[in-house]
Amino acid sequence: MTKSNNRESQYSIDPMFLDRWSPRAFTGEVIEEAQLLSLLDAAHWAPSSSNQQPWRFIYALKGSEHWEKFVALLVDANQEWAKNASALIFVVSRSFTGAAGSGEEKPSYTHSFDAGAAWGHLALQARLSGFYAHGMGGIKHEDIMKTFGIPAGYRVEAGVAVGRLADKGVLSERNQAREFPSQRKPLSEVAFNGRFVAN
Repeated sequence: MTKSNNRESQYSIDPMFLDRWSPRAFTGEVIEEAQLLSLLDAAHWAPSSSNQQPWRFIYALKGSEHWEKFVALLVDANQEWAKNASALIFVVSRSFTGAAGSGEEKPSYTHSFDAGAAWGHLALQARLSGFYAHGMGGIKHEDIMKTFGIPAGYRVEAGVAVGRLADKGVLSERNQAREFPSQRKPLSEVAFNGRFVAN
């Protein structure tokens, strides 16, 4: 059993898995590009089917010329708090293998799976580096495709806000009520020995 961060695992795991969570309260302090690139470097060492490495990362640092454009590509509810992050990232995956338009081009079944593994690495490296990362589905997927000229065959997966933790008082009342490390279902509800259970 492992306990940390007001969370508890029934099994012995490294506490960093319990210490990682997705806050919304960020200080808004500047992050150096090299610091962010170290998180992205960890992400790009994630496991990858046939080493295709389908993940792509588009990022902006707070205070840069691109910042407001990135914030505007989040849904309103996420703009409210993510504008105080130190960096924003859009995770994109390549949904095919081989050279585009060639006879070698084939659909990739695992591109989203692999991009998710890369996000997990990023989130853990953020925690190890004194930052927090909050993944977001609430982004303007089609607008992101158009804004960055992302061609067909690529999928906008998610957004990520990165920053240092602030007091939850910086958040709206609604978000303050949600600002705590969430719990997980019992492992027995998601892991099954020799069978599948739909629940």
